[in-house]
Amino acid sequence: MSIFDSLGSQPKQQQMSPGQALQQLKANPAQVLKDRGISIPVGMTNPQQIVQHLVQSGQVPQSRLAQAMQMAQRFVGGSAR
Repeated sequence: MSIFDSLGSQPKQQQMSPGQALQQLKANPAQVLKDRGISIPVGMTNPQQIVQHLVQSGQVPQSRLAQAMQMAQRFVGGSAR
């Protein structure tokens, strides 16, 4: 816990299960990203375009994208069961 948490100056985030997070992401990806401080152009809905925009705009480092891709592969591949 950081000093900011102990002083109450940072809002507490509600914990959710990975399944709930995935449902929320599928239902409204733009809002989920916006809630986390990531902006995408209005009307951009293609996942590949969104990822490309996030990397090109510097909002997501290439290394973080690589980590996410590895995690997704494990999850989709079935080894995360």
